[in-house]
Amino acid sequence: MTRPNRSRSVAGRVAIVTGAASGMGRATALLLAAEGAKVAVTDLDADACARVAGEAGANAFPYALDVSDPEAIAVTVPRIAEELGAIDILINNAGVSAFAPLDEPDHYEEAWSRAIAVLLTAQQRMVRAALPFLRRSDAPRIVNIASTEGLGATPGDTPYVAAKSGVVGLTRGLAVDLGKEGITVNCVCPGPIRTAMTAGIPDEAKKTFAHRRTALRRYGEPEEVAHITLSLVLPAASFITGAIIPVDGGLMARNA
Repeated sequence: MTRPNRSRSVAGRVAIVTGAASGMGRATALLLAAEGAKVAVTDLDADACARVAGEAGANAFPYALDVSDPEAIAVTVPRIAEELGAIDILINNAGVSAFAPLDEPDHYEEAWSRAIAVLLTAQQRMVRAALPFLRRSDAPRIVNIASTEGLGATPGDTPYVAAKSGVVGLTRGLAVDLGKEGITVNCVCPGPIRTAMTAGIPDEAKKTFAHRRTALRRYGEPEEVAHITLSLVLPAASFITGAIIPVDGGLMARNA
């Protein structure tokens, strides 16, 4: 019987992080680089990618990537594998906000299309593009970032809720399909986190919401999500797959 890899180090591993220019993606890229992984910092904003890569140091490499563009994915992922030597870890983090009232047809259709393209379709495309390289790794890991909106719903948010629910289902399906190859696929569902997407919410409103809805009674920080993601991509995390993990301060656990 093959003994499991019990290493708790990602040193020397090659990771792709999408949406890495800010928020949870940035925190994840910085953490992985600090832990010794070679990190492809990818985002739509090339200058922001370069800034994050510079901040992360010698282990980080910037790549401009629009994940809603299938041709860009098809070109960029093999380029990363060639230039960095492998792909061991894929973090599907890129995201957009998609609040849209049902009774605003034009805005709703636009929000729906954008949400599905960036939040869901892009994830399966990234997985399929990275798969030939992940199959060569001795500890291949995929983490899809969803949201607690994929486990419940906020009014006026159906495009985002639908897309993030799709990510949960995609994760389970991929875990089943790829499990026989030893490729683990897990899903992190952040709750209320202090990112650019929540920056427009007044601090007092954040405080009120967190007090009423979360067990820890506060918003989370991007780094707290990044550390859970790191734990899922360790070589030692070899028997966890298809898991849907809320990182929400107890939001989903609290009834009142």
